[in-house]
Amino acid sequence: MQIEVGAILEGRVTSITKFGAFVELPENKTGMIHISEISTGFVKEISDYLKEDQIVRVKVIQIDQNGRINLSIKRLLEQEQPQQRPARRPVQRRGNVGWQPKQVVQPVTFEEMMTKFKADSDDKISALRRNVESKRGSGGKRRG
Repeated sequence: MQIEVGAILEGRVTSITKFGAFVELPENKTGMIHISEISTGFVKEISDYLKEDQIVRVKVIQIDQNGRINLSIKRLLEQEQPQQRPARRPVQRRGNVGWQPKQVVQPVTFEEMMTKFKADSDDKISALRRNVESKRGSGGKRRG
């Protein structure tokens, strides 16, 4: 059996280091699972996840030019159980009923697009003017 990228194999953990774990594979080959490929979460101590002589299922993710075999448990888990994104909950704040997406109506003609652009522009300019005038203070009186 030829070991190739993408293959799912079973092996025995032979040693654990700070940066990963070495696994004995079929055909007397050895591969390494880097610490970042052990779990989907943060791994501080490999020994919390793996023990020597433990049998593990791994996925071959790379075989470099020197014949070193890089393995992953994380990618195998992701492949077997695709992560479902949690449903987005609205942020609750005072007076906030819930998040509602802004409904955007796409203008059909060029004239409609220009009318919408002009209205949006006028709204933005008037808001800017109000903001600037409020910072000026007492109605724009000048000192003499």
